[in-house]
Amino acid sequence: MTDTAGTTTRDHIVRTAEAFFDRPVEDVTAPGGESRSSFRLRIGGRSLIATLRPNFRRTHLEAHVLRELGEHCDDLPVCLGVSGEVMFQSDVGSRRLNTLIAAVDKSRRIDLAAEAVAALFRIHAAARKTKLHEIMPHLGATESWVETFIGGIDQLEELTGGISNDFDRNAACAAVAVTGYQFVKWDCRSGNAALGDDDRLRWFDFEYAGMRHGAEDFAWLIGDEAWPVEPDRMVDMMIDAFDPSCGIPLDEYMHYLAIYMTFHATQRLNLVAREAKKRGWASKQHIRRFDDAGRNPAFAVHIAEVGAYFSDQTTLTAPLTRNFLAARDGFAEILKERLEKRSA
Repeated sequence: MTDTAGTTTRDHIVRTAEAFFDRPVEDVTAPGGESRSSFRLRIGGRSLIATLRPNFRRTHLEAHVLRELGEHCDDLPVCLGVSGEVMFQSDVGSRRLNTLIAAVDKSRRIDLAAEAVAALFRIHAAARKTKLHEIMPHLGATESWVETFIGGIDQLEELTGGISNDFDRNAACAAVAVTGYQFVKWDCRSGNAALGDDDRLRWFDFEYAGMRHGAEDFAWLIGDEAWPVEPDRMVDMMIDAFDPSCGIPLDEYMHYLAIYMTFHATQRLNLVAREAKKRGWASKQHIRRFDDAGRNPAFAVHIAEVGAYFSDQTTLTAPLTRNFLAARDGFAEILKERLEKRSA
């Protein structure tokens, strides 16, 4: 990334860091690739993350969120300071959850998933001890956002055939048009969590945090195409870790999750199909390494199964289950063809 003056993001961050900490930067790496906005710096004998956000206000709001939450929990980075549009935060570790969870055995995989869920509930609880609710933006609060979110079924229809007349679009819009009363991190894909040297899992990237229902964070995690844990196991973990202090009864919380998750899965499935059409299929390793959209047919099969599982949990969304199953079968056929070509 280069600005009009010919200065790269890397150069700008290095100069800003050296001025802010009054020390030379000893090493620079780009965890997500040079095109991303975050870099890992070695400075003063320690590792930290420097992030150049495109929005000055958003940078400072993210820093404020980290400081406020950090007073009450240890499940996120420590904000080390802000200089202009560059934020410095502690390095929560190079073992990203999305790559680590795919490399461990099933028992450890379940443990990691449970840790990720518990950490999100703790972050939500920490937020309730602050006044963040007074200043954070309300996410998905407009009628147009809700209609676009539910409208993802139009692309699902193109992939799988007609949507049942039993599906009530207006009722679906009403069900997800909630008031923002709970802090959410947003974008809780597994690439946005990591394990540090202390083996503690922490979530990072709070750029899009705001207020909504709360279950959306778990939808982002469970609806991550590359997430290798079955949806029913994830539901069990949520029930085990559920924090009643959120003020919503468990059954209502999980009912909302099922509805929201159905349409979140639709959005992810549409993204996979769109990106595969534009850029082609990619290996699982590439997707996890670069935290890319899950444009692998096996990942598409998985997210379709997730959508089918959650849509089948409520009468409102049940008419869409057959569409998810059709999508699953279609992507499974593509996967089979690719495997046959590879072995030929």
